Amino acid sequence: MRYYLIAGEASGDLHGSNLVKGLLAEDPAAKIRCRGGELMQAAGAELVWHYREGAVMGLTDVLASAGKLLRNLRACKADIAAWQPDVVILIDYPGFNMKIAKWCHARGIRVFYYIAPKTWASRAGRNRKLKAWVDRLFIVFPFEIPYFTERGIPFDYQGNPLLDAVDAHTFRRPVEGRYVALLAGSRKGEISRMMPVCMAVADRLAALPGWEGVRFVVAGAPARSEADYAPYIAGRANVDLLFGRTYDVLKYADAAVINSGTASLEAALIGVPQVVCWSTSPFSAWVARHILHVMDHVKYISLGNLCLDRLAFRELIQEDFTAEAVTEEVRRLVEDTPYRERMLADYADIRQSLGGSGASRAVARAMIERINQK
Repeated sequence: MRYYLIAGEASGDLHGSNLVKGLLAEDPAAKIRCRGGELMQAAGAELVWHYREGAVMGLTDVLASAGKLLRNLRACKADIAAWQPDVVILIDYPGFNMKIAKWCHARGIRVFYYIAPKTWASRAGRNRKLKAWVDRLFIVFPFEIPYFTERGIPFDYQGNPLLDAVDAHTFRRPVEGRYVALLAGSRKGEISRMMPVCMAVADRLAALPGWEGVRFVVAGAPARSEADYAPYIAGRANVDLLFGRTYDVLKYADAAVINSGTASLEAALIGVPQVVCWSTSPFSAWVARHILHVMDHVKYISLGNLCLDRLAFRELIQEDFTAEAVTEEVRRLVEDTPYRERMLADYADIRQSLGGSGASRAVARAMIERINQK
């Protein structure tokens, strides 16, 4: 069969690559074409567009990139029409993928959605569209089961693929000595908002007694380059930038400062104490709160906290994301042993909530079964 996968960011590329492996294991004759990244390509898919060409964050970024987004949509639709897949598999990235879902549905092309839009957090109106345009959701979080059940949207749940990705990794220490990990996100907008605060935190901590020898390791995001980080790191001899070593950087860190997203859940599964930070432009934040009503229905922004339905680690959001607050929390993560141990105990509960191993291949098998049923 012919599978067309669409991912628009680094986390989608990771999940997509594991799904590609699962599809090829279950259907060795599969032809797989993708819009994603090098991980999906390495797994065996034909890459026709890289997600770095279209990654944007927040409403202001979207408005500035509107022309490019429209061109990408037109190119994607034309490519699907020409290639004629048996199914289009959308991976997260709802701003783009919901438009593709509508277009495919109108033309009778089967659509699966892997890692559903987070309608439980915002834009609940998309549920009606999911029900109308998508043949099947393949969800990855246990708290989504009652949510989509109540709304009558057909789904499969086979566990979370991050467990396989983390457990399959062979860890190697990235730098010697003690260090704090800094993960500033995968988009330029995220980096521009996270890095100045992270560098201020590094300066503050380095000036404290007992922290003189502690380094700060920035895990460079896939599809980003040294140039994206250099203006912020410049002149700091105690800051390292490493690419392609994110899991290693997390594993051996004393603590981690993480932009909200998949990385926060990866940190929980790997076992590093963390503080999650997030901010966007003031205009985008106002729109999110007053028009999109983000966070009206959920208590937390971090997937690990959502899995537990309680605060396993702190979230410093928008106005609360300051150098002072992050410095204080990192010190607590490192210096307060009971606080640290409680967090690690909560991590064990997060892991348990996500089910067992083999999720990616189980999802691939379920997708093939769904295709063969019709």
